Amino acid sequence: MSNQGTPPHGGGTMVEPDGPDDRTPARLGDSHDGSDGQGRRGTVVIPDRFENPGLPAHVHRLADHDPAAGRRAERQVATMFGLSMLATLVFIVAYFAIDYTTDVFIPGVGGVNLLHVVLGVSLAVSLLGIGAGVVHWAKTIMPDTEIVEERHLQRSSDDNRAKAGNMILAGGDAAQLGRRPILKYSLGGALGLFALPFVLQVAGSLGNPTKSSELAETLWDITPRADGSPGQPIRLVRDPELTPVKASDVTIGSVFHIMPETLKDSTHVLEDKAKAAVLLMRLDPAQFSADEKGRKALSWGYQGIVAYSKICTHVGCAVGLYEQQTHHLLCPCHQSTFDVTRDCEVIFGPAKRPLPQLKITVDGSGYLVATQGFTEPVGPSFWERNEYVN
Repeated sequence: MSNQGTPPHGGGTMVEPDGPDDRTPARLGDSHDGSDGQGRRGTVVIPDRFENPGLPAHVHRLADHDPAAGRRAERQVATMFGLSMLATLVFIVAYFAIDYTTDVFIPGVGGVNLLHVVLGVSLAVSLLGIGAGVVHWAKTIMPDTEIVEERHLQRSSDDNRAKAGNMILAGGDAAQLGRRPILKYSLGGALGLFALPFVLQVAGSLGNPTKSSELAETLWDITPRADGSPGQPIRLVRDPELTPVKASDVTIGSVFHIMPETLKDSTHVLEDKAKAAVLLMRLDPAQFSADEKGRKALSWGYQGIVAYSKICTHVGCAVGLYEQQTHHLLCPCHQSTFDVTRDCEVIFGPAKRPLPQLKITVDGSGYLVATQGFTEPVGPSFWERNEYVN
């Protein structure tokens, strides 16, 4: 039978061993019933309630009792916000003033694009100024008194909910926004200007609205000679090898991803490549439709070899799937389907226009060439599109 004694420090229950064995101290792993987890029982003191360790004494900051220190901290925070605003203005000016082709050498880094460096550093400084200012504001001016709240039910009483709302409203006063308007205005200015770089990049990526002709121009466009005669035809080359394609290389049922030979001279490779992508296929001439669309598709090709823009007229995805048996081109994004035998007419999906055809033939060496550019803009529609349809 176990005897219970008084624990040496009170406030708990002491369990003594059944026999005359010596008492054993509690060890890590001892269970609350006095056993050590292996059947041996010892003395374990279990307090009825753990004492509240409390919080360390609150240390007042210099700005809490020195108005001069508070004003100094206020100026420091405003300076950080001002630095953020200055860096944002540098970003905006650099976006328009620095040529995107300018490269510079930075020791330890090497050759880099100057525009990218200035935009990245200025945006980083802008964000750093806001973050450092907010942290310094919280550390030196905002109240830092530790508050402990006992746990309660998830749904507070109406009085407590009303008090919480009042506390939120009082937070603005506690942050001294009313007393220190320079903080309010400098923070608002920093945050407001910081949003401009993102808006600027989105707006800038849309292109120049006064130069809509860029949407209708591709590397397939052939510039006439000075005397007005047609310019030099452009060879079709494989993508990505950029090797020319002979008509004899294209067998019935085969598909080639094609780029213009002039891509090697482009200064905007990604943009020009996106607009100039072409799919090249060969069908049996007898497989083309006997109507006007089929005859036009056949006449713009060479012995059943036809070339069409690879850019879907719906939202600009790459039409990269060709069904040899049905002679259909399929856009994998939204399943727009185009019938090659009828001049890539839309037969299914959300696209509203057929894929533009590239008129091709062969040169004296048997290589496939384009004799003219697209007669309509490739890809999705835009407001001025009809102005560039020949």
